[in-house]
Amino acid sequence: MTSKSSANSSSVAIEVQGLIKTFGTGDASVKALDGVSVSIYENEFFTLLGPSGCGKTTLLRMIAGFEHPTSGHVLLGGDHIGHLPPFMRPVNTVFQNYALFPHMTVGENIGFGLEMLGKDKSEIARKVDQTLAMVRMEEYVNRKTSQLSGGQQQRVALARALAPEPRVLLLDEPLSALDLKLRKEMQIELKRMQHETGITFVFVTHDQEEALTMSDRVAVMKDGLIRQIGAPREIYDHPTERFVAHFIGETNFLEGELHDINGSTGMIKLASGSNVPASLPDEAAAGTVTVVVRPEHALLSTSPDNASLTGEVKTIVYFGTDTHYHLELESGDSFVVRMQNQRDSGTDYQEGSKVGITFKDNAVQVLKD
Repeated sequence: MTSKSSANSSSVAIEVQGLIKTFGTGDASVKALDGVSVSIYENEFFTLLGPSGCGKTTLLRMIAGFEHPTSGHVLLGGDHIGHLPPFMRPVNTVFQNYALFPHMTVGENIGFGLEMLGKDKSEIARKVDQTLAMVRMEEYVNRKTSQLSGGQQQRVALARALAPEPRVLLLDEPLSALDLKLRKEMQIELKRMQHETGITFVFVTHDQEEALTMSDRVAVMKDGLIRQIGAPREIYDHPTERFVAHFIGETNFLEGELHDINGSTGMIKLASGSNVPASLPDEAAAGTVTVVVRPEHALLSTSPDNASLTGEVKTIVYFGTDTHYHLELESGDSFVVRMQNQRDSGTDYQEGSKVGITFKDNAVQVLKD
């Protein structure tokens, strides 16, 4: 299998051009994809993230060949593959229900696809051993898949999909059936396998933590459109739309007046009268805007007079590693500050305390909408 470090990460593996998919006709028609275009690179862990019904699984199925576009094109390595049936595409899919053969052993499940490709027995045996080692399931080679736990079945499904060394591996919410602890373990395992094989992974999920944990880039989808694409930190720290900011993590929304625009930054005059620097989306214009501040990017202060905002502590929620302070601002709006707990911090905020709120550098982001 190809080492990720030796591959050209700038070349395009999958290119989707203006994909539209409509189900049904007339008044009963539903547009699942509304002109989606995206490039996914070689050796990339790319995640399609969004709520149910946003079009992410439909897009995945079109890359796999299980659905055909109403219009638009799918290219793999620069070649149009829209006319190819699924079995002729150098793409494999790991489904949510794993789709293993219960009457076969683990080794037979992994080798089945290789047999269909006409590989000889020695090659099949080598690939079975290699992929079982990758998913750390060597001792289960002769066990029936019906005798495995959910996590073990998931690993076998991955091994079966990786064995033919596809150019692209598509994963349709494969972790959703696992318990929380196992799901977190498999997030790390999936990223490790992607790095070791150098195969392009396209992962579908509605779980924000999964997307942020594993991905090189994330595409956030809603209503059949990609709303924002970027690295996890970029998507989290600098959401450009209200939906993206609200969907990924907890956030605070504030109104303000944008002025003094200088490229990708500007100044925001808040309702308190304070002016704070902010990051801007493309084509931002002066005037009334909505800004977002993540709770962990704000700080409490015992000196309200020197702060950007002032408010009253209404509720304090202790989470062990950090504490959430729910505040009511002077404007009447709600605001949450999340601060990491430290021994002997020297400050003990109480419910009813009057506090100031200051912002860390690059904490304020202006939205398009």
